[in-house]
Amino acid sequence: MVNLLNADPVEAGFTEPPNDPFEKQHSSALLGNESIVLSVNNVSKKFCRDLKQSLFYGVQDILSELSAVRGGDNSRLRKKEFWALQNISFDLKKGEAIALVGRNGSGKSTLLRMISGLIKPDTGSIAVRGRIAPLIALGAGFNPVLTGRENIYANMSVLGLSKQQIDQRFDAVVGFSEIESAIDSPVQSYSSGMAARLGFACAVYTEPDILVIDEVLSVGDVQFRAKCFRRLGELRKQGVSFILVSHNSNSVRTLCESAVYLADGRVKAWGETTEVVRNYEADVLNLNLEETSKELILPAKSKAESLGVDIRLISFQDDKGRPLKAIYSGESARLCVRCQAHEPIDNLYFAVSIDGKDSNGDRIVYMNNYVDETVLALAAGDNLIEMVMPCVNLIPGPYAVNVLVSRGALEMMDAVEGFSFNVESKVSLYKCKFYQPRDWKASVL
Repeated sequence: MVNLLNADPVEAGFTEPPNDPFEKQHSSALLGNESIVLSVNNVSKKFCRDLKQSLFYGVQDILSELSAVRGGDNSRLRKKEFWALQNISFDLKKGEAIALVGRNGSGKSTLLRMISGLIKPDTGSIAVRGRIAPLIALGAGFNPVLTGRENIYANMSVLGLSKQQIDQRFDAVVGFSEIESAIDSPVQSYSSGMAARLGFACAVYTEPDILVIDEVLSVGDVQFRAKCFRRLGELRKQGVSFILVSHNSNSVRTLCESAVYLADGRVKAWGETTEVVRNYEADVLNLNLEETSKELILPAKSKAESLGVDIRLISFQDDKGRPLKAIYSGESARLCVRCQAHEPIDNLYFAVSIDGKDSNGDRIVYMNNYVDETVLALAAGDNLIEMVMPCVNLIPGPYAVNVLVSRGALEMMDAVEGFSFNVESKVSLYKCKFYQPRDWKASVL
């Protein structure tokens, strides 16, 4: 990691920062690299689990600061304290989008609040170039008694804009938030969605250098969310940097070039998004990606348990019938299901669904032979059903296959859920939600 925190401010080409509470220089050293807008260097933050003890420590620390006397070693824990974050370091470049991923309680929101200047680190330093606009708990800072108009001026002033700058942006903020008819009504009369839309509009029209987004992209209806993403895209083209916290792995992979994985308040991984998210998902699912089962073998059923067809084995296989531990994006794959039929079935309904095994668990694809207008039949005894995918369009990650067999579309005979498998890739699938096969060609016109 590039260490910028010992650079001399004059040599680095910095001028005196404007009076902006979110434009903090959290250490005496400023950024020396023009391409880097944020540098987090060995930052740690501790909290106290006991309220009374916490209040006592707070008063003690304030008095120590006011008297210019060192209150002790901040790198040590006092009674009933714990580390929420410890030794966090990373850099953010201009125009870059970085994701913070991790389980609830891993310290993501605490880190965002320190970056935004809302709380101070106990050790380490955070250096920022430019204005930060935090999209955290949208509308939470509004005064409910004041009108929407008054809150726009108050909120954007806090974010560092002058009255003249707010005047110039006022109509755009109101138009974007779609609350023209209620702009002169008290915010306490707004719905939560209206307040959130107004908070989002205030933040994105400050023309920030860094936009901090903490799980707030679900405000409003579908049309408004699309407008939000368009505005974020415009800011990205203007070189605005993003810090995104989201539990939606697809959003993280699509929007961010790099990611930081926090676990128990520490950086567990930092680097290219796909690999970091893959490690995070493996930990969340308690899944060892190197030891995934190649096949699922099911026990035989008694006649009393059976409904006529029993699934005995599920696996992905190569052309020679050998089970595969993983399949690859952009290559063909063959899902094989071995089953035992107690009687001939000439109108078999065979359905396969694939679900993501990330934190969302979304249904990715659903397929059946009826939709594909393909007739399948089983003979009495052992049978092998194959579904061949000429090209796997899934991106790397863990997935689950669900299989259903029925007579016709209504009479279910057997079903198996949750056969886990992994998709890997031999090529870069950077910022993708699926793999798109393609050919390239250039010719003279």
